[in-house]
Amino acid sequence: MEKFVQFFEHIQTWQLFLWVALWIGFFGLMENLVPVFTHKNNRWKHAGVNLSFLLSTAVINLLIGLATAGVYVFIRENQIGLIYLLNWPLWVELIVCLLLLDFIGMYCSHYALHKFKWMWKFHMVHHSDRHVDVTTGTRHHPGDWLIRETFALVAIILTGAPVAFYFLFRFLNVIFTYLTHANIHMPPWLEKPISWIFVTPHVHKFHHHFERPWTDTNFGNIFSIWDRFFGTFVFDDVRKIKYGLDVLEDKPDEDVLYQMRLPFDKSIKTDY
Repeated sequence: MEKFVQFFEHIQTWQLFLWVALWIGFFGLMENLVPVFTHKNNRWKHAGVNLSFLLSTAVINLLIGLATAGVYVFIRENQIGLIYLLNWPLWVELIVCLLLLDFIGMYCSHYALHKFKWMWKFHMVHHSDRHVDVTTGTRHHPGDWLIRETFALVAIILTGAPVAFYFLFRFLNVIFTYLTHANIHMPPWLEKPISWIFVTPHVHKFHHHFERPWTDTNFGNIFSIWDRFFGTFVFDDVRKIKYGLDVLEDKPDEDVLYQMRLPFDKSIKTDY
């Protein structure tokens, strides 16, 4: 266990980006083999649009990386965080930190992005995609991503999670981000038992339905237990899903410049 954890203490940024490329490629291949929906759009153009957002989030990651390094110095010098109050075995601390990093950094941030109007305007860019597939996992407005990363920093401070735990969390987060957005069919006999604990592709698809109440459900990224516990979990017939947003049906979802301006467009009406 200690050697496994130590491996993540020395992860480089380029390795994380390679990890992202690996899973986008893998699930992209699976979309050709076992698709759940038949999209009639230009897949390469769609991928190019979504992947362009990855460039802006990469810049945010570099800036947040500097802030994260400062936070870790502060935590270490002042011994702040949950694990400094406990003396549990390493594997228990790892599980607790992964759970809390996912809850605070992913579920809570995602919930907030839906419930506060100014945050939702940034997050609408992600939901505006009418052909959700693996590349949709990269489709985040810089403002959206900055909010998410801020929540992650709060999670680090509250848990005191070592840097190795944090990078392991990031690597797991990458897998689930691209798995759950991928246009792949998972057989019910496999998906149903897994979805009791983890977020699966069909579970997350309801979150991308074009109108509420489904849009405001299934906020989890790795663990589905948060949605089940807080009553935000839903599962139905996946064939009922229609992607996009009802308030953006006449807006261009593959115009990057428009999508970047979208959060500041006062003509866009929301119910929040």
